[in-house]
Amino acid sequence: MPPTSTAPTTSTTSLTSRHLVCLTFDFDALSLWLARGIMTPTPISQGEFGAVGAQRILALLATHAIPATWFIPGHTIETYPDLCARIHAAGHEIGHHGYAHEAPVRLTREEEEAVLVRGNEAIRRLTGSPATGYRSPAWDLSPHSVDLLLAHGFRYDSSMMANDYTPYYARRGDVILPDQPARFGQPTNLIEMPVSWSLDDFPHFEYLWTATHLQEGLRRADDVLANWLDDYRYLAQTQDWGVLTLTFHPQVSGRGHRMLMLERLITELERLGATFARLDAVAAEFAQRSPFATTPDADKSNA
Repeated sequence: MPPTSTAPTTSTTSLTSRHLVCLTFDFDALSLWLARGIMTPTPISQGEFGAVGAQRILALLATHAIPATWFIPGHTIETYPDLCARIHAAGHEIGHHGYAHEAPVRLTREEEEAVLVRGNEAIRRLTGSPATGYRSPAWDLSPHSVDLLLAHGFRYDSSMMANDYTPYYARRGDVILPDQPARFGQPTNLIEMPVSWSLDDFPHFEYLWTATHLQEGLRRADDVLANWLDDYRYLAQTQDWGVLTLTFHPQVSGRGHRMLMLERLITELERLGATFARLDAVAAEFAQRSPFATTPDADKSNA
């Protein structure tokens, strides 16, 4: 049976605590390299391996009946339509991740909105409806991103890092200057599902060399596994409710020894009592637990 599309699955019967884990997969494929202007055969073939890894991951999730969230650029949806259809048919959430992995900070407001529209058109053709969740390529938002996401009906974003286990409401209008205290802007009803580079497979594992940059990667999988399990244990020890969001890239974690690590991670989290869920389900649960507190200013800013 495929995982349910809305309700989290749980391996604990506790009524007083609830510790969630969201397994999220950025299925960038070729777009990761296109966005960097790298189109030579070898890096493109690395992107192609993402389709191999995605099929392995899809099978593993089915074995454990785990619902997950896949952030898929429009370019990937159009390049691998059958595989993306399988991901959707298995009950996983399809989130927005640009069209060709474009970083919003490098775009004008008009360009950023055009990418939002084009990516959502691909998702709509795949699923029948636009995405409710967004993850910025390279995890960096522009000054316009929150406004644009609200204008296009997104319920949550998963790109920022102001908390680790607790979602929060994203702000607009921050004024951050080096010569004066920060002036934080107005909260909005866009839910932020926080992430961390330490919970992302790419910096740990991916070797990336350019003329100006070297990312060594290639870390030992069991060391990363130990860190991630301890992050969950700390959540379970210190909070009654919270979510650990892990980020994987099929072209990275689809390699054999990392697939074995992912299976060990899932098995141990199940043993520890984790509840696996899609990001949209957890965002909805957070909104029920912590409703957006509107003020006259907030109502005006969200109009």
